Amino acid sequence: MSFQNPPDDAIRALLGRVRTIAVVGLSPKPGRPSHAVAQAMQGFGYRIVPVRPAVAEVLGEPAYARLADIPFAVDLVNVFRAAEHIPAVVEECLAIGAPAIWIQEGIVHPDAAARARAAGLTVVMDRCIYKDYMALA
Repeated sequence: MSFQNPPDDAIRALLGRVRTIAVVGLSPKPGRPSHAVAQAMQGFGYRIVPVRPAVAEVLGEPAYARLADIPFAVDLVNVFRAAEHIPAVVEECLAIGAPAIWIQEGIVHPDAAARARAAGLTVVMDRCIYKDYMALA
């Protein structure tokens, strides 16, 4: 069984209801894709919550070592980690009750995506949230 992303209408609706995005793997380095994408999404009005150990803050927001350390609910977890880390991130999403996970373009883990979807999360995989925002919003 192959993974299918939600249709564009569902992705558009997701982007419309999300306000707070936890970005797992958000780099403090401006040249990195995670930084550029998160900065752009911040510019569109989303609250960005950096999830990256050993960093105090990124993009003016306090950083957290793990999703479980964030002291408030997030609407979406956007993941910039290699595919082998996706199962652990999905488990963290389930533990905090995140409603949705967005696995960034170029990152594919069908089993982890299926686990998240089976648990009730909205799952977008191998798509760029910035590109989709620009195309659909």
